[in-house]
Amino acid sequence: MTALFPGSCDPVTLGHLDIINRAAALFDTVIVAVLENKHKKCLFTSDERTSHLRQVCVNIHNAEVRIYDGLLYEFFEQTGSDVVIRGLRNCAEFETEMQYAQAFLKVNAKMQTIFIPSLPEHAFVNSGMAREVAAFNGDLRLLLPDIIISAVRKKCFGRAVDGDNIRFSG
Repeated sequence: MTALFPGSCDPVTLGHLDIINRAAALFDTVIVAVLENKHKKCLFTSDERTSHLRQVCVNIHNAEVRIYDGLLYEFFEQTGSDVVIRGLRNCAEFETEMQYAQAFLKVNAKMQTIFIPSLPEHAFVNSGMAREVAAFNGDLRLLLPDIIISAVRKKCFGRAVDGDNIRFSG
């Protein structure tokens, strides 16, 4: 079976990586679908986000990273996916994601959604928080995979930032 895990992943977080790993243990193939949305202002281009995801997923042999532009249900059909994977950090997200899942079923009765709850240590992690912490040169180690931290800092500051001088903001 093929699972589709969509998201903007701007930047990819430890929470994203956890959901990808757990989905990969359940399905033959996990397609990590990077949304290219020209209406959304992102820190990284879709090509950069795809590159980051490929780096962090290098040891997940049944994960593929692809860019999609358009409606998720169309990409679902194009890829021949069997299910959509969504990570849930809290109850509020469940309500929103449930609405999407029901809409997907209305459009395509085969488009089932499987929810994977975040591990407690990732329940607070999101890309927006990572961008904000990075903007203030805060400690990103609890939020992002190590291999992309320098890319995030470089994007925020236009140069590499000394990783030994990291601190928590706030």
